[in-house]
Amino acid sequence: MSRGEGSVKSSGPERPSASYDPVMASSSTRKDTIEVVEPIGMRVLIRKDEDKKITKVGIHLPDKIEIPTLTGRIVSISCQIERDEDYPIKQYDRVLFNPKQGIPVDFEGDNRLFVVPVEDVVAVFRRES
Repeated sequence: MSRGEGSVKSSGPERPSASYDPVMASSSTRKDTIEVVEPIGMRVLIRKDEDKKITKVGIHLPDKIEIPTLTGRIVSISCQIERDEDYPIKQYDRVLFNPKQGIPVDFEGDNRLFVVPVEDVVAVFRRES
C-alpha cells in the first residue's frame, strides 16, 4: 500500500470495506484501484499535522505525552466551497482548525485525515512577500 495526498492505492484482490464500491470494482479491468475522498457540501479534507513531541524550549516528551496539534494542510475542497468567494482557502493551504466536528477518514494507520466543516477552519497561514 502506498500513501498519497488523499488517496490510497491497493493492489491485490478487492476486499469489501466501509467505502467499497461494487460498481467501481466490477468496471475496473486493472488490478490497482485508487480511492479518493471528495468532501461534499460545505466541508474540506484536512491532513492533520503531527502532534509535537518536543516543546519549544527543546524538552523531549515521553511517547505517551504529546502536545495536541490543531493545524493541518487542506488536501481537498468540496466544489461548493471552491466556487464560494467568501472562503479564501485552497488546496495545500496550512490552516488552524477545530477538530471537534471533524470526521476521521480511516485510510491510514496513523489516521490523520479528517473531513471538517468549513466553519471549523478558523485561520489560514499565509506568507507575505
